[in-house]
Amino acid sequence: MAKFVSEFVSVSINDVEEKLASELRLSPMQAKVFVLVVKEGKRSANDIAKSLGISDLEASMIAKSLVDLGGFIDITKTEFESMHPRFAVVNMYRRMCLRENITFKKNLLVDNISIILEKPYDDARTK
Repeated sequence: MAKFVSEFVSVSINDVEEKLASELRLSPMQAKVFVLVVKEGKRSANDIAKSLGISDLEASMIAKSLVDLGGFIDITKTEFESMHPRFAVVNMYRRMCLRENITFKKNLLVDNISIILEKPYDDARTK
């Protein structure tokens, strides 16, 4: 139990992007886009681009990669939404394990990332 507590404490909303990149092998920009959509709700590629100071094309390519990785669903060709973090983060972790030929098993840090993102996700969708 002590290991769970120490790992839980090690993930905060401030370092969740870095943890997503390290644990799920996302690029730093994929992690930023994922967290943005989790926190803000459904976004178009244009909205993502404006929020992060990147091109519409880059935003679209990154969002589509997150669909392929199991974190987003595409609402339309240009609008994207995150699945619930408890599902999306574990889903992305499972797919990363498959890609890298790693045995999929419970990962407390991955679980804690999803827990940290749950409240901002819920808050953005109950405004």
